[in-house]
Amino acid sequence: MNLAIIILFGSFLVLLFFGIPISFTLSISSIFTMIYLKIPLMVIGQKMSDVLDNFSLMAIPFFILAGQIMSDSGIARRLVDFSNLLVGRMRGGLAFVNIVASMFFGGMSGSSVADTASIGSILIPAMVKKGYDRDYSIAVTVTSSTQGLIIPPSHNAIIYAYAAGGLSIARIFLAGAIPGVMIGLFLMIPSYIIAVKRGYPVGKEIKLKHVLKTTEEAFLGLFTIVIIIGGILSGIFTATEASAIAVVYAFFVAFFVYREIPLSKFWEILWDSGKTIIAVMFLIASASTFAWLMAYLRIPNAIAQAVLGISSNKYIILLIINIVLLGLGMIMDMAPLILITTPIFLPIVTNLGVSPIHFGIIMLMNLGVGLCTPPVGNTLFVGCIVGKMKIEQVVRALWPFYIVMVLVVLLVTYVPFFAMWLPGILFK
Repeated sequence: MNLAIIILFGSFLVLLFFGIPISFTLSISSIFTMIYLKIPLMVIGQKMSDVLDNFSLMAIPFFILAGQIMSDSGIARRLVDFSNLLVGRMRGGLAFVNIVASMFFGGMSGSSVADTASIGSILIPAMVKKGYDRDYSIAVTVTSSTQGLIIPPSHNAIIYAYAAGGLSIARIFLAGAIPGVMIGLFLMIPSYIIAVKRGYPVGKEIKLKHVLKTTEEAFLGLFTIVIIIGGILSGIFTATEASAIAVVYAFFVAFFVYREIPLSKFWEILWDSGKTIIAVMFLIASASTFAWLMAYLRIPNAIAQAVLGISSNKYIILLIINIVLLGLGMIMDMAPLILITTPIFLPIVTNLGVSPIHFGIIMLMNLGVGLCTPPVGNTLFVGCIVGKMKIEQVVRALWPFYIVMVLVVLLVTYVPFFAMWLPGILFK
Protein backbone atom coordinates (compact mmCIF):
# COMPACT_ATOMS: atom_id res chain seq x y z
CA MET A 1 0.00 0.00 0.00
CA ASN A 2 2.83 2.40 0.82
CA LEU A 3 4.35 1.93 -2.63
CA ALA A 4 0.93 2.50 -4.21
CA ILE A 5 0.65 5.82 -2.37
CA ILE A 6 4.12 6.80 -3.60
CA ILE A 7 3.13 5.89 -7.18
CA LEU A 8 -0.14 7.87 -6.92
CA PHE A 9 1.36 11.08 -5.57
CA GLY A 10 4.81 10.71 -7.13
CA SER A 11 3.48 10.33 -10.67
CA PHE A 12 1.02 13.15 -10.03
CA LEU A 13 3.77 15.56 -8.94
CA VAL A 14 6.10 14.56 -11.78
CA LEU A 15 3.40 15.07 -14.42
CA LEU A 16 2.40 18.35 -12.83
CA PHE A 17 6.03 19.50 -12.85
CA PHE A 18 6.26 18.86 -16.59
CA GLY A 19 3.20 21.01 -17.24
CA ILE A 20 0.69 18.26 -18.09
CA PRO A 21 -2.89 19.61 -17.71
CA ILE A 22 -4.32 18.82 -14.30
CA SER A 23 -7.17 16.66 -15.68
CA PHE A 24 -4.75 14.35 -17.49
CA THR A 25 -2.35 14.41 -14.55
CA LEU A 26 -5.06 13.10 -12.23
CA SER A 27 -6.21 10.45 -14.71
CA ILE A 28 -2.75 9.17 -15.65
CA SER A 29 -1.54 8.95 -12.04
CA SER A 30 -4.73 7.03 -11.20
CA ILE A 31 -4.10 4.61 -14.08
CA PHE A 32 -0.48 3.99 -12.98
CA THR A 33 -1.66 3.23 -9.45
CA MET A 34 -4.46 0.91 -10.62
CA ILE A 35 -2.00 -1.02 -12.77
CA TYR A 36 0.27 -1.53 -9.75
CA LEU A 37 -2.70 -2.57 -7.56
CA LYS A 38 -3.96 -4.87 -10.36
CA ILE A 39 -7.34 -3.15 -10.38
CA PRO A 40 -9.07 -3.61 -13.77
CA LEU A 41 -8.72 -0.43 -15.80
CA MET A 42 -12.40 -0.54 -16.66
CA VAL A 43 -12.96 0.64 -13.08
CA ILE A 44 -11.56 4.08 -13.94
CA GLY A 45 -14.11 4.38 -16.73
CA GLN A 46 -16.89 3.33 -14.39
CA LYS A 47 -15.85 5.80 -11.71
CA MET A 48 -15.54 8.67 -14.18
CA SER A 49 -18.97 7.98 -15.68
CA ASP A 50 -20.66 7.36 -12.32
CA VAL A 51 -19.67 10.73 -10.94
CA LEU A 52 -21.16 12.55 -13.95
CA ASP A 53 -24.43 10.63 -13.68
CA ASN A 54 -25.69 13.10 -11.09
CA PHE A 55 -28.68 15.42 -11.44
CA SER A 56 -27.19 18.18 -9.28
CA LEU A 57 -24.01 18.38 -11.36
CA MET A 58 -26.13 19.09 -14.45
CA ALA A 59 -26.49 22.63 -13.10
CA ILE A 60 -22.82 23.35 -13.82
CA PRO A 61 -23.01 23.31 -17.66
CA PHE A 62 -26.11 25.52 -17.62
CA PHE A 63 -24.57 28.07 -15.25
CA ILE A 64 -21.44 28.18 -17.42
CA LEU A 65 -23.56 28.78 -20.54
CA ALA A 66 -25.64 31.47 -18.80
CA GLY A 67 -22.46 33.20 -17.64
CA GLN A 68 -21.02 33.11 -21.17
CA ILE A 69 -24.18 34.66 -22.63
CA MET A 70 -24.16 37.44 -20.04
CA SER A 71 -20.46 38.01 -20.54
CA ASP A 72 -20.78 38.49 -24.31
CA SER A 73 -24.07 40.36 -24.49
CA GLY A 74 -23.45 43.70 -22.76
CA ILE A 75 -24.94 42.74 -19.40
CA ALA A 76 -21.53 43.16 -17.75
CA ARG A 77 -21.22 46.71 -19.10
CA ARG A 78 -24.66 47.63 -17.78
CA LEU A 79 -23.75 46.27 -14.35
CA VAL A 80 -20.60 48.40 -14.39
CA ASP A 81 -22.69 51.47 -15.20
CA PHE A 82 -25.14 50.66 -12.41
CA SER A 83 -22.32 50.10 -9.92
CA ASN A 84 -20.94 53.49 -10.90
CA LEU A 85 -24.21 55.05 -9.74
CA LEU A 86 -23.79 53.48 -6.31
CA VAL A 87 -20.11 54.09 -5.50
CA GLY A 88 -18.52 55.91 -8.42
CA ARG A 89 -18.38 59.36 -6.77
CA MET A 90 -15.97 58.33 -4.01
CA ARG A 91 -12.21 58.90 -4.06
CA GLY A 92 -10.83 56.12 -6.23
CA GLY A 93 -14.42 55.38 -7.18
CA LEU A 94 -13.63 53.19 -10.19
CA ALA A 95 -12.01 50.65 -7.86
CA PHE A 96 -15.24 50.53 -5.84
CA VAL A 97 -17.21 50.24 -9.07
CA ASN A 98 -15.01 47.28 -9.99
CA ILE A 99 -15.70 45.55 -6.67
CA VAL A 100 -19.46 46.18 -6.70
CA ALA A 101 -19.79 45.16 -10.37
CA SER A 102 -17.95 41.91 -9.55
CA MET A 103 -20.38 41.37 -6.70
CA PHE A 104 -23.34 41.62 -9.08
CA PHE A 105 -21.82 39.80 -12.05
CA GLY A 106 -20.30 37.07 -9.88
CA GLY A 107 -23.74 36.53 -8.41
CA MET A 108 -24.99 35.67 -11.88
CA SER A 109 -22.09 33.83 -13.52
CA GLY A 110 -20.56 32.06 -10.50
CA SER A 111 -17.14 32.23 -12.18
CA SER A 112 -14.19 34.38 -11.15
CA VAL A 113 -12.53 33.85 -14.54
CA ALA A 114 -15.64 35.03 -16.44
CA ASP A 115 -15.92 37.97 -14.05
CA THR A 116 -12.28 38.99 -14.57
CA ALA A 117 -12.53 38.67 -18.34
CA SER A 118 -15.80 40.62 -18.60
CA ILE A 119 -15.49 43.29 -15.92
CA GLY A 120 -11.72 43.58 -16.41
CA SER A 121 -11.95 44.18 -20.14
CA ILE A 122 -14.22 47.15 -19.40
CA LEU A 123 -12.78 48.62 -16.23
CA ILE A 124 -9.02 48.03 -16.39
CA PRO A 125 -8.57 50.21 -19.52
CA ALA A 126 -11.02 52.77 -18.06
CA MET A 127 -9.11 52.93 -14.77
CA VAL A 128 -5.74 53.30 -16.49
CA LYS A 129 -7.15 56.05 -18.70
CA LYS A 130 -8.33 57.94 -15.59
CA GLY A 131 -4.86 57.80 -14.01
CA TYR A 132 -5.01 54.63 -11.92
CA ASP A 133 -1.87 52.50 -11.88
CA ARG A 134 -2.23 49.46 -14.12
CA ASP A 135 -1.01 46.94 -11.52
CA TYR A 136 -3.47 48.35 -8.96
CA SER A 137 -6.34 48.12 -11.48
CA ILE A 138 -5.55 44.49 -12.24
CA ALA A 139 -5.14 43.63 -8.55
CA VAL A 140 -8.57 45.05 -7.70
CA THR A 141 -10.18 43.21 -10.62
CA VAL A 142 -8.59 39.85 -9.85
CA THR A 143 -9.27 39.79 -6.11
CA SER A 144 -12.81 41.18 -6.31
CA SER A 145 -13.76 38.55 -8.89
CA THR A 146 -13.42 35.83 -6.22
CA GLN A 147 -16.75 37.02 -4.82
CA GLY A 148 -18.33 35.05 -7.66
CA LEU A 149 -17.01 31.83 -6.13
CA ILE A 150 -18.88 32.48 -2.87
CA ILE A 151 -21.93 34.59 -3.71
CA PRO A 152 -24.68 32.34 -5.10
CA PRO A 153 -24.98 30.77 -7.55
CA SER A 154 -21.55 29.14 -7.53
CA HIS A 155 -20.87 25.99 -9.51
CA ASN A 156 -17.94 25.26 -7.18
CA ALA A 157 -20.43 25.22 -4.30
CA ILE A 158 -22.39 22.61 -6.26
CA ILE A 159 -19.22 20.51 -6.63
CA TYR A 160 -18.62 20.76 -2.87
CA ALA A 161 -22.23 19.79 -2.11
CA TYR A 162 -21.71 16.67 -4.21
CA ALA A 163 -18.30 15.84 -2.71
CA ALA A 164 -19.71 16.24 0.81
CA GLY A 165 -22.27 13.55 0.19
CA GLY A 166 -25.21 15.45 -1.22
CA LEU A 167 -25.64 18.56 0.91
CA SER A 168 -28.48 20.99 0.26
CA ILE A 169 -27.37 23.29 -2.56
CA ALA A 170 -29.84 25.95 -1.41
CA ARG A 171 -28.29 25.99 2.06
CA ILE A 172 -24.73 26.29 0.85
CA PHE A 173 -25.76 28.98 -1.64
CA LEU A 174 -27.27 31.00 1.22
CA ALA A 175 -24.25 30.38 3.44
CA GLY A 176 -22.02 32.04 0.86
CA ALA A 177 -24.01 35.26 0.54
CA ILE A 178 -22.70 37.18 3.58
CA PRO A 179 -19.07 35.96 3.33
CA GLY A 180 -19.07 36.86 -0.38
CA VAL A 181 -20.24 40.39 0.35
CA MET A 182 -17.69 40.59 3.18
CA ILE A 183 -14.90 39.95 0.69
CA GLY A 184 -16.06 42.93 -1.34
CA LEU A 185 -16.44 45.24 1.65
CA PHE A 186 -13.04 44.34 3.07
CA LEU A 187 -11.36 44.78 -0.32
CA MET A 188 -12.66 48.34 -0.33
CA ILE A 189 -10.44 49.17 2.68
CA PRO A 190 -7.02 48.84 0.96
CA SER A 191 -8.58 50.17 -2.26
CA TYR A 192 -9.57 53.39 -0.53
CA ILE A 193 -6.32 53.75 1.44
CA ILE A 194 -4.22 53.35 -1.72
CA ALA A 195 -6.55 55.68 -3.67
CA VAL A 196 -6.15 58.45 -1.08
CA LYS A 197 -2.40 57.93 -0.78
CA ARG A 198 -1.88 58.10 -4.55
CA GLY A 199 -4.47 60.81 -5.19
CA TYR A 200 -6.70 58.85 -7.55
CA PRO A 201 -9.60 60.89 -8.98
CA VAL A 202 -13.08 61.44 -7.56
CA GLY A 203 -16.00 60.44 -9.81
CA LYS A 204 -18.23 63.02 -11.44
CA GLU A 205 -21.76 63.80 -10.33
CA ILE A 206 -24.39 61.91 -12.35
CA LYS A 207 -27.59 63.55 -13.55
CA LEU A 208 -30.96 62.13 -12.46
CA LYS A 209 -31.98 61.35 -16.04
CA HIS A 210 -28.89 59.20 -16.51
CA VAL A 211 -29.47 57.50 -13.15
CA LEU A 212 -32.97 56.40 -14.15
CA LYS A 213 -31.88 55.17 -17.57
CA THR A 214 -28.91 53.21 -16.20
CA THR A 215 -31.02 51.61 -13.48
CA GLU A 216 -33.67 50.60 -16.01
CA GLU A 217 -31.09 49.03 -18.33
CA ALA A 218 -29.39 47.14 -15.50
CA PHE A 219 -32.63 45.87 -13.97
CA LEU A 220 -33.11 42.94 -16.35
CA GLY A 221 -29.56 41.74 -15.74
CA LEU A 222 -29.90 42.03 -11.97
CA PHE A 223 -33.22 40.19 -12.11
CA THR A 224 -31.29 37.06 -13.09
CA ILE A 225 -30.17 36.77 -9.46
CA VAL A 226 -33.77 37.06 -8.26
CA ILE A 227 -34.89 34.31 -10.63
CA ILE A 228 -32.13 31.90 -9.62
CA ILE A 229 -32.01 32.44 -5.86
CA GLY A 230 -35.68 33.28 -5.40
CA GLY A 231 -36.78 30.22 -7.35
CA ILE A 232 -34.53 27.88 -5.40
CA LEU A 233 -35.40 29.26 -1.96
CA SER A 234 -39.12 29.32 -2.64
CA GLY A 235 -39.01 25.71 -3.74
CA ILE A 236 -40.39 26.50 -7.19
CA PHE A 237 -37.47 24.71 -8.83
CA THR A 238 -34.21 22.95 -7.97
CA ALA A 239 -30.73 24.39 -8.53
CA THR A 240 -30.44 22.40 -11.77
CA GLU A 241 -33.80 23.66 -13.02
CA ALA A 242 -32.82 27.19 -11.96
CA SER A 243 -29.64 26.97 -14.03
CA ALA A 244 -31.61 25.94 -17.13
CA ILE A 245 -34.10 28.77 -16.59
CA ALA A 246 -31.17 31.18 -16.18
CA VAL A 247 -29.93 30.18 -19.65
CA VAL A 248 -33.36 30.77 -21.22
CA TYR A 249 -33.72 34.12 -19.45
CA ALA A 250 -30.18 35.28 -20.33
CA PHE A 251 -30.76 34.22 -23.95
CA PHE A 252 -34.01 36.21 -24.15
CA VAL A 253 -32.52 39.34 -22.56
CA ALA A 254 -29.33 39.20 -24.62
CA PHE A 255 -30.83 38.59 -28.06
CA PHE A 256 -34.33 40.05 -27.88
CA VAL A 257 -34.05 42.94 -25.39
CA TYR A 258 -30.48 44.33 -25.43
CA ARG A 259 -29.74 43.06 -28.97
CA GLU A 260 -26.10 44.21 -28.92
CA ILE A 261 -24.97 41.01 -30.62
CA PRO A 262 -26.57 39.15 -33.55
CA LEU A 263 -28.38 35.87 -33.04
CA SER A 264 -25.69 34.14 -35.12
CA LYS A 265 -23.25 34.93 -32.30
CA PHE A 266 -25.06 32.32 -30.18
CA TRP A 267 -23.28 29.48 -31.99
CA GLU A 268 -19.92 30.98 -31.03
CA ILE A 269 -21.14 31.30 -27.44
CA LEU A 270 -22.20 27.65 -27.47
CA TRP A 271 -18.80 26.62 -28.83
CA ASP A 272 -16.88 28.61 -26.20
CA SER A 273 -19.15 27.34 -23.43
CA GLY A 274 -18.88 23.78 -24.71
CA LYS A 275 -15.09 23.85 -24.50
CA THR A 276 -15.28 25.12 -20.92
CA ILE A 277 -17.96 22.61 -19.94
CA ILE A 278 -16.01 19.66 -21.36
CA ALA A 279 -12.87 20.77 -19.51
CA VAL A 280 -14.74 21.24 -16.21
CA MET A 281 -16.67 17.96 -16.36
CA PHE A 282 -13.60 15.95 -17.36
CA LEU A 283 -11.76 17.60 -14.47
CA ILE A 284 -14.53 16.59 -12.06
CA ALA A 285 -14.50 13.00 -13.34
CA SER A 286 -10.70 12.71 -13.13
CA ALA A 287 -10.53 14.23 -9.65
CA SER A 288 -13.29 11.94 -8.39
CA THR A 289 -11.37 8.88 -9.58
CA PHE A 290 -8.23 10.18 -7.87
CA ALA A 291 -10.24 10.78 -4.67
CA TRP A 292 -11.70 7.25 -4.86
CA LEU A 293 -8.18 5.79 -5.04
CA MET A 294 -7.16 7.89 -2.02
CA ALA A 295 -10.08 6.45 -0.07
CA TYR A 296 -9.18 2.92 -1.27
CA LEU A 297 -5.65 3.44 0.05
CA ARG A 298 -7.03 4.89 3.32
CA ILE A 299 -5.09 8.12 2.84
CA PRO A 300 -7.81 10.35 4.36
CA ASN A 301 -7.69 8.35 7.59
CA ALA A 302 -3.91 8.64 7.78
CA ILE A 303 -4.01 12.40 7.21
CA ALA A 304 -6.79 12.81 9.78
CA GLN A 305 -4.76 10.95 12.40
CA ALA A 306 -1.70 13.07 11.57
CA VAL A 307 -3.63 16.32 11.95
CA LEU A 308 -5.27 15.22 15.19
CA GLY A 309 -1.87 14.10 16.42
CA ILE A 310 -0.62 17.69 16.22
CA SER A 311 -3.35 19.09 18.45
CA SER A 312 -6.82 18.33 19.76
CA ASN A 313 -7.72 22.03 19.95
CA LYS A 314 -10.53 22.89 17.53
CA TYR A 315 -9.16 26.34 16.68
CA ILE A 316 -5.62 25.15 16.04
CA ILE A 317 -6.86 22.33 13.81
CA LEU A 318 -8.98 24.78 11.82
CA LEU A 319 -5.94 27.05 11.44
CA ILE A 320 -3.85 24.11 10.17
CA ILE A 321 -6.55 23.16 7.66
CA ASN A 322 -6.78 26.78 6.48
CA ILE A 323 -3.02 26.91 5.93
CA VAL A 324 -3.05 23.62 4.02
CA LEU A 325 -5.96 24.72 1.81
CA LEU A 326 -4.31 28.07 1.10
CA GLY A 327 -1.08 26.31 0.14
CA LEU A 328 -2.81 23.75 -2.06
CA GLY A 329 -4.84 26.50 -3.71
CA MET A 330 -1.60 28.08 -4.89
CA ILE A 331 -0.54 24.99 -6.86
CA MET A 332 -3.79 23.32 -8.02
CA ASP A 333 -7.11 24.24 -9.58
CA MET A 334 -10.17 24.69 -7.41
CA ALA A 335 -12.52 21.94 -8.63
CA PRO A 336 -10.13 18.98 -8.20
CA LEU A 337 -9.04 20.26 -4.81
CA ILE A 338 -12.64 20.37 -3.62
CA LEU A 339 -13.17 16.76 -4.69
CA ILE A 340 -9.85 15.52 -3.32
CA THR A 341 -9.69 17.37 0.02
CA THR A 342 -13.34 17.26 1.08
CA PRO A 343 -13.23 13.53 2.00
CA ILE A 344 -10.03 14.22 3.97
CA PHE A 345 -10.97 17.27 6.00
CA LEU A 346 -14.75 17.09 6.30
CA PRO A 347 -14.78 14.13 8.76
CA ILE A 348 -12.18 15.94 10.89
CA VAL A 349 -14.12 19.19 11.18
CA THR A 350 -17.51 17.54 11.67
CA ASN A 351 -16.05 15.61 14.62
CA LEU A 352 -15.05 19.00 16.02
CA GLY A 353 -18.63 20.23 15.73
CA VAL A 354 -18.19 22.33 12.57
CA SER A 355 -21.18 22.25 10.20
CA PRO A 356 -20.47 20.79 6.74
CA ILE A 357 -22.17 23.88 5.27
CA HIS A 358 -19.87 26.19 7.25
CA PHE A 359 -16.79 24.20 6.26
CA GLY A 360 -17.80 24.36 2.61
CA ILE A 361 -17.64 28.16 2.70
CA ILE A 362 -14.29 28.03 4.52
CA MET A 363 -12.93 25.77 1.79
CA LEU A 364 -14.28 27.86 -1.10
CA MET A 365 -12.84 31.05 0.38
CA ASN A 366 -9.40 29.54 0.93
CA LEU A 367 -9.22 28.09 -2.56
CA GLY A 368 -10.54 31.36 -3.98
CA VAL A 369 -7.46 33.13 -2.61
CA GLY A 370 -5.37 30.50 -4.41
CA LEU A 371 -6.89 31.53 -7.74
CA CYS A 372 -5.28 34.95 -7.27
CA THR A 373 -1.81 33.62 -6.49
CA PRO A 374 0.99 32.23 -8.63
CA PRO A 375 2.00 29.72 -9.90
CA VAL A 376 -1.43 28.26 -10.82
CA GLY A 377 -3.83 31.14 -10.28
CA ASN A 378 -6.15 31.02 -13.29
CA THR A 379 -7.94 34.21 -12.34
CA LEU A 380 -4.62 36.00 -11.92
CA PHE A 381 -3.47 34.79 -15.34
CA VAL A 382 -6.65 36.03 -17.01
CA GLY A 383 -6.40 39.38 -15.21
CA CYS A 384 -2.83 39.87 -16.40
CA ILE A 385 -3.75 38.96 -19.98
CA VAL A 386 -6.71 41.36 -19.99
CA GLY A 387 -4.64 44.06 -18.26
CA LYS A 388 -1.58 43.46 -20.48
CA MET A 389 0.95 43.21 -17.68
CA LYS A 390 3.36 40.55 -16.39
CA ILE A 391 2.34 38.48 -13.38
CA GLU A 392 5.45 39.32 -11.34
CA GLN A 393 4.64 43.02 -11.66
CA VAL A 394 1.03 42.57 -10.55
CA VAL A 395 1.83 40.31 -7.59
CA ARG A 396 3.60 43.16 -5.81
CA ALA A 397 0.38 45.19 -5.95
CA LEU A 398 -1.68 42.27 -4.64
CA TRP A 399 -0.24 42.02 -1.13
CA PRO A 400 -2.62 44.47 0.61
CA PHE A 401 -5.54 42.61 -0.94
CA TYR A 402 -4.16 39.19 0.02
CA ILE A 403 -3.97 40.33 3.64
CA VAL A 404 -7.61 41.42 3.87
CA MET A 405 -8.83 38.31 2.01
CA VAL A 406 -7.05 36.05 4.50
CA LEU A 407 -8.49 38.14 7.32
CA VAL A 408 -12.01 37.53 5.99
CA VAL A 409 -11.26 33.80 5.73
CA LEU A 410 -10.23 33.73 9.40
CA LEU A 411 -13.29 35.73 10.47
CA VAL A 412 -15.65 33.34 8.68
CA THR A 413 -13.71 30.35 10.03
CA TYR A 414 -13.88 31.37 13.69
CA VAL A 415 -17.22 33.19 13.66
CA PRO A 416 -19.73 30.71 12.14
CA PHE A 417 -22.48 33.34 12.36
CA PHE A 418 -21.36 34.92 9.07
CA ALA A 419 -21.95 31.71 7.12
CA MET A 420 -24.73 30.11 9.12
CA TRP A 421 -27.10 32.98 9.92
CA LEU A 422 -29.00 33.10 6.60
CA PRO A 423 -29.43 29.30 6.28
CA GLY A 424 -30.53 29.22 9.92
CA ILE A 425 -33.13 31.92 9.35
CA LEU A 426 -34.63 30.53 6.16
CA PHE A 427 -34.25 26.78 6.87
CA LYS A 428 -35.39 26.33 10.46
